[in-house]
Amino acid sequence: MTAEKAEPVKGPEQSERSRPGFLSAPGEDIWGAGERDAKTLGVLLEHATACLGGLGALVHRHDGAAGRLRLVAARGLAPESAAVWADLPDEQDVAPAHAVRRCAFVNVAGDSLGIGAVGMAAVPIPGADGSVGVLSVLTAELGEPEETQRSLLCALAGWAGSRLGGGTGPSLDPGPVAGAERSRSVRMGELTAALAEAVTSRDVVRAVAEFVLAPFGADGLIFELLEGDRLRVAGAAGYPQQYLSLIDGITLGAHVPIRDAVRTRTPLFVESRAEIAERYPTLRSLSDASPKEAWAFLPMMASGRVIGLCVMSFSEPRSFGDDERSLLTALGGLVGQSLERARLYDVEHTRARELQRGLLPKTLPRLPAAVAAARYLPAGRGEEVGGDWYDLIPLSADRVAMVIGDVMGHGITEAATMGRLRTAVRTLADLEMPPDELFSRLNDLVSDLGEDFYATCLYAVFDPVARTCSYSLAGHPPPVIVHSDGTVHSPDVAPDPPLGAAKPPFETHQLHLPDESLIVLCTDGLVESTTRDSYEGLAQLRQVISQATADTGCFEAADEDDDVRRLEELCDTVMSALQPDHEQTKDDAGLLIVHTRCTPARDVASYALPEDPRSAGQARDYIRQQLSAWGLDDLTLTTELLASELVGNVVRHAKGPIHLRLLRSRTLICEVYDGSLTTPRIRHASYTDEGGRGLQLVAALSQRWGARYLHDGKCIWTEQDLPPPVFRREI
Repeated sequence: MTAEKAEPVKGPEQSERSRPGFLSAPGEDIWGAGERDAKTLGVLLEHATACLGGLGALVHRHDGAAGRLRLVAARGLAPESAAVWADLPDEQDVAPAHAVRRCAFVNVAGDSLGIGAVGMAAVPIPGADGSVGVLSVLTAELGEPEETQRSLLCALAGWAGSRLGGGTGPSLDPGPVAGAERSRSVRMGELTAALAEAVTSRDVVRAVAEFVLAPFGADGLIFELLEGDRLRVAGAAGYPQQYLSLIDGITLGAHVPIRDAVRTRTPLFVESRAEIAERYPTLRSLSDASPKEAWAFLPMMASGRVIGLCVMSFSEPRSFGDDERSLLTALGGLVGQSLERARLYDVEHTRARELQRGLLPKTLPRLPAAVAAARYLPAGRGEEVGGDWYDLIPLSADRVAMVIGDVMGHGITEAATMGRLRTAVRTLADLEMPPDELFSRLNDLVSDLGEDFYATCLYAVFDPVARTCSYSLAGHPPPVIVHSDGTVHSPDVAPDPPLGAAKPPFETHQLHLPDESLIVLCTDGLVESTTRDSYEGLAQLRQVISQATADTGCFEAADEDDDVRRLEELCDTVMSALQPDHEQTKDDAGLLIVHTRCTPARDVASYALPEDPRSAGQARDYIRQQLSAWGLDDLTLTTELLASELVGNVVRHAKGPIHLRLLRSRTLICEVYDGSLTTPRIRHASYTDEGGRGLQLVAALSQRWGARYLHDGKCIWTEQDLPPPVFRREI
């Protein structure tokens, strides 16, 4: 109809809270409506607003007996603006009343609310005996809506008429309806609801295939997206892969029907193979390869442009009635909006997941005292990735740092924060910090990120010589320990608050471990779910681990490769048991299982040295004897030089007590302990200097060297490669 000038609406002054039965801006909560109706109205208003690119939308119930329209829901309006529309007489000169009186789509010009709207479009909600309500959208553009937009709005209204009911006042439920057109309209509305929950492009394809193909008698569906002048298949149903490969990447010029539909932005309906051969003779080879006999080429619109084509196809020739054409035209606009949103999600989600996976370790190191396996499962549902991470870090003296953490929240920001924290942990671990001090530094880092950033974490250090595992918890599930005799337990300790919310100092806990153990670390996404809390989840984890370790024989591996294989199987078993319906979960799950081995006493040699110049000579004598006993005579000279320099430095620049320790592992480790906290550093000595080259010599003779600090002193250590024939990996 021709646009009319609307007269100002006059209604009662009611506040948002005093007027039940409508959505307040931005349209999230409904008062006075059941949960089903609330969700239905929310979806309806969202898509109606998006359909016309409007500023807001309203739904009224029609009270025929009273001759009035009662506001049920509103979106995008301030409470005082929505209240103006709460109760309208049938005869009022406004778009909702016009639509109900005429039982037809109307578009009325004017900005009666003074909110910047150009006009209002309204369409009646059909019932068994006439209009039972009206759906209205405040428009932001001049002129009549396009046919595609009108068709979609009518489809939404038809769906609302079949779905809504209950609440106070006359029901919107139209009762039983007949006719294929009404059924298709309802199915289009159901598709709208499904698309509102669709996250990925695959979800959009699945929704269209489920709700649209059967009502229209179609059996084929292809989504083709524009990439420059080429078409890329984004999803399909009912087609062989061979045909999809043939058309994927085809140019617009080679597919004339799609080119025409894109250029004119108008759906193209081809009712038979003979028709397409007559209209597009150059397309014969492509149409002959298609298993279909009729097609509907529907431009998909998003943000005012064509992003691709939705092609519905049929195995038999068929004609398209006016109602079918209108509904299929609406389908193109509806799917275009949803697919564009899904594509943006796909791109961002893929990038975030790649970022997250790129920040996690690609492989875990195989260390003399530990081998490990890990699993990370992103949330099966939800729109964002999480911030779970894990790591296994080699330290000096064959010690091993184990870490697992979870940045609270989901999104690419959290994934990036996870990467920053993992890097920080590795840096601080390389400084040989104990767990509590490392957490104090890490807590400062998280606090500096802002008030909304928190992370849970567990950091543990396993010492194979002392046979201890020291760890700190920051809001994280405790470790689960498995002994070689099958005993499974989890320490009952109270964790400190999460990083970012804690106030140092942090508590350090210590475990004494036998020769072999499994240390199982996990994030809360593994043990918590909608059906169990963390305590129940940890109990189930212990039960699963106990049974699985007996079945897989993790302590009976023949060699290191077999050991890793068994750990991988154990990870799979745990994940399957605790995440049986992972596709339905909304949180990431991380798991790290570490098989620890203590250093045999025969591979450790210690010697106390006096605090005088003779200690360097005594250290050399001890080294010669011990390396001879170990069959490492080839390393004697180098080790003597290293020990002499380190012990001499203590005598000259530090203080006792002095202690020498040798470890035979994959490398030969030489450690010198003293009672000073001074930091050794390499300096550049000039040609005339008589000293200052000691640490340069240490760096040149060793594979690695460094220092770690203890509560009462420090340790300077060096590592040297063993001669190849000497090294044997023992299990």
